[in-house]
Amino acid sequence: MPYTVTTTPLDGVLLLEPKVFGDERGFFFESFNQRDFDQATGLSVQFVQDNHSKSSQGVLRGLHYQIQHPQGKLVRVTAGEVFDVVVDLRSSSATFGRSYGITLSADNKKQLWIPPGFAHGFLVTSESAEFLYKTTDYWYPEFERSLLWSDPALGIEWPIAQGQGPVLAKKDEVALSLSLAEVFA
Repeated sequence: MPYTVTTTPLDGVLLLEPKVFGDERGFFFESFNQRDFDQATGLSVQFVQDNHSKSSQGVLRGLHYQIQHPQGKLVRVTAGEVFDVVVDLRSSSATFGRSYGITLSADNKKQLWIPPGFAHGFLVTSESAEFLYKTTDYWYPEFERSLLWSDPALGIEWPIAQGQGPVLAKKDEVALSLSLAEVFA
C-alpha cells in the first residue's frame, strides 16, 4: 500500500502519509494514484481540478469553503512548510465547529483529505511555501465563503509570533465568525 492512512479528531478528515523511496540520488513517491487512494481511504471520489499556490512567510489563506458546490480537497506542500487547518461546518456532525491543525511540509510529505463540508486554510511558517490541492468540484467564486480565522469559538492555535499578525487577503479580513457564517446541513 503506497499510503498510511490515519484518522483525525474530525469525522471524515484523513491524514495520508505516502511511502517514500529514497537513496543517495534523492527520493521518489507516488503523490496520487486513484486506485490506491480509493483502496486506502475506502472512498470513491473524482477530482476535477488541481490548484497550486505560492505564498510568503506569514501569509494566511483561509478559512475558505463553498456553500454550494462544496469541494473535497486533497492537500499537500511541495516546498516549505505550512500550518494547515480544517473546521467542520456540517451542522449535523458530532464535530461541528471543531478545528484540526497539522504541519504539512515538503519534508514530511504528508497529505490531508478534507471532505466537502469543511472550511480550510493554512499559514505559511517557512520563508515561502508551495501548496498543491486537488478538488472534487470546480471553483465557483459566487459561492465562496470565508470563516474568520481568529474566531475564538474555533480555538485554533495558529503559530503566529507575539505582536505579529498574518498577511491576509481582503476577503479574509472581513470573514464571518462561526456564529454568523453560512454552514452545511
